[in-house]
Amino acid sequence: MTLTVVTIVGLVVLAALAILFVRVRSKDMLDELMVKRRASARLVSRAKFIEGIEDIPVALSLSGDTIVYENPDLEATLELRNVDEVEYDDETATGRSIDGKALRLRSHGHTFEFVVDPQTVLQWQAALPARRLDRGTAQAV
Repeated sequence: MTLTVVTIVGLVVLAALAILFVRVRSKDMLDELMVKRRASARLVSRAKFIEGIEDIPVALSLSGDTIVYENPDLEATLELRNVDEVEYDDETATGRSIDGKALRLRSHGHTFEFVVDPQTVLQWQAALPARRLDRGTAQAV
């Protein structure tokens, strides 16, 4: 009986340590990506990419004409010339309240949403000001 209890406790501790290691390592990998991007980007910060109900931690960077969001499992870019709207909000597009600000980009009918911490959002607003598509000039062909 005692050996069984010790084995179960040992497995629980091992699982907890494995989860802790993965979390710490993913944070380190994001830091590495951010250091790599800082050499060529105007602005680099941590963010959470909102995809449905998932909050995916990413390194978010703004270079000359491109926004890059990446983590060890994801690397994606969005060209600024394809961004129709940029807005900042206190909640996500689905109405979920957040800690920080939502940076919302609309491009060709698709919304890309990132949660940026309150300390960094002012830098993002200065580098990438809010703007809306001028709907008065759009015409059907």
